[in-house]
Amino acid sequence: MNRAIAGRLRPVIGLVILSAAVSALSPRFLTTGNILNVLRQTSINAVIAAGMTFVILTGGIDLSVGSVLAYCGVIMAALLATQVPLVASIALVLLLGAAIGVLTGLVITKGKVQPFIATFVSMTLLRGATLVFTDGKPISADVGPAEAFAYLGQGYAFGVPVPIFLMIAVLAIAYYVLRHTRFGRYVYALGGNEEAARLSGLRTGMIKTSVYAVSGLLSATAGIILTARLSSAQPTAGAGYELDAIAAVVVGGTSLAGGSGRILGTLVGALIIGILNNALNLMNVSSYYQMIAKGVIILIAVLLDRKTEA
Repeated sequence: MNRAIAGRLRPVIGLVILSAAVSALSPRFLTTGNILNVLRQTSINAVIAAGMTFVILTGGIDLSVGSVLAYCGVIMAALLATQVPLVASIALVLLLGAAIGVLTGLVITKGKVQPFIATFVSMTLLRGATLVFTDGKPISADVGPAEAFAYLGQGYAFGVPVPIFLMIAVLAIAYYVLRHTRFGRYVYALGGNEEAARLSGLRTGMIKTSVYAVSGLLSATAGIILTARLSSAQPTAGAGYELDAIAAVVVGGTSLAGGSGRILGTLVGALIIGILNNALNLMNVSSYYQMIAKGVIILIAVLLDRKTEA
């Protein structure tokens, strides 16, 4: 029990130490404007990471989240450009993201393909499809109901950026599903021991497919928010986002072996990644070093996870 509690507290302690160190190095860090900026920047990763949490809890991985974000983003912009109503466009894009996740899940469950390979193929195909669809050029989203759409990414409510509220809503729903629904218990059971879950009567294939649908749905959600924020859909959007999402989940304490982890830990992990990026920017450190820093953080988190399991 003590080891379990220590594992849950480790990400929080890391967040506190990192925040204290950054505030000591840069007085601009703790300003209200910068904190809101960090949370807004973190919101995209946190939404994607929430879906990634479902996948990793089952012992899987999803490398396609960045490509799903980009593809759904350009489809969203294209629908708005053809005067499709805003609500209908959002609904169609969310369904598209979930459908992509279902197809990936079926390849894994019915095709018996390893998640790493299946999602790598999805990542490659969708990135290519995005570039073909856009001819490598951005698609403007500043058309049709542009003001209402832009509010999702650029607007403020009570002085707080709207993407932060959307992030909180997504994480709250994900938390409830994992902690208080039968599906959430099935996800943990599948990650804990797939064979035992199958023998106990759980439809493991359907559960596994469903978590990839959740990941696709939330990646599409992040794509909508990002497109609204930029007022355009970039064909190269989301590149490397899978690394940030995996880092947030693993740093937040979710085991790569599956069966153990929490959405609140994922939020803490996303904040750690967001603060790290912000700190490097405040100190004018080259963006190239950010990838190195993320790699080191993931390595440390995995080593600590293995030590906890031992």
